[in-house]
Amino acid sequence: MRHYEVMVILDPSLDERTIAPSLDTFLNVIKTSGGNVEKVEVWGKRRLSFEINKSSEGIYAVLDLTSTPEAVKELDRQLGLQETVLRTKVLRREPAKAAKLAAKAAAKSDAKAVKSAARAAARA
Repeated sequence: MRHYEVMVILDPSLDERTIAPSLDTFLNVIKTSGGNVEKVEVWGKRRLSFEINKSSEGIYAVLDLTSTPEAVKELDRQLGLQETVLRTKVLRREPAKAAKLAAKAAAKSDAKAVKSAARAAARA
């Protein structure tokens, strides 16, 4: 099982209250394969940087899930077949690597702060 983040851009003519329930029907693919849907976050209507299917706006939704690659591929395929879905993007997240990178960045910034404080103390 891997951790994925799926971003979906939907047609702006849809009612925002119906987005989460309609996405739940697609997420049954993940649930039946033994995966887990951690979070469904609807960002709402946003302006697109370029037109997609003659639409300058879209409703953004972000899904965090843990599943097999085959189930995520099937979810992406089913979302792509929907006329109300303008665009999808699937990202594979590796939480362990992300945490390591964040810790490394924090340590690096701490080291820079210590060096600058030492330089300031040497000047004084």
